[in-house]
Amino acid sequence: MTNDQMGTCPKCKCDGCYIAPINETNFNYFCWGCGFSTNDLMIEGEFDFVGYEETLPELYKDVKYVDEKKRVWYPISINIPDKGTVFLNGKNAKDTQWAAIKVVELTEEEKAQPKYKNITCKSDAKSLKNFEKDFIEALDYIGMFEK
Repeated sequence: MTNDQMGTCPKCKCDGCYIAPINETNFNYFCWGCGFSTNDLMIEGEFDFVGYEETLPELYKDVKYVDEKKRVWYPISINIPDKGTVFLNGKNAKDTQWAAIKVVELTEEEKAQPKYKNITCKSDAKSLKNFEKDFIEALDYIGMFEK
């Protein structure tokens, strides 16, 4: 099987598309430039997109992208429990931006509540920030690249 590699994203044309093998013939694609992802199994007309899209926000369905190989790309949401969440936000497909929200440690009082069982952090609504089209800046904002 081939090793992971970087390539050109068919959506945004940047060279930051991470390509990882699923098996001998199929790959996952994740673009660090535009924040969209797909794989070689998500082919228009072949994949069950009705079932897949049942759990997606309407905005994600509205902005999906079909490349020249008929692979369907969707924006990704990233949730790192001790750092925060990055997601596409907006009113419609023409009005979108990447958004990020950081987490804060629970207080001792919150830790004692049953709803926070086995949880140490929660989203901090005051930290919500929009980043126009810059996915990497949103990831950096929540500290994804910190050691």
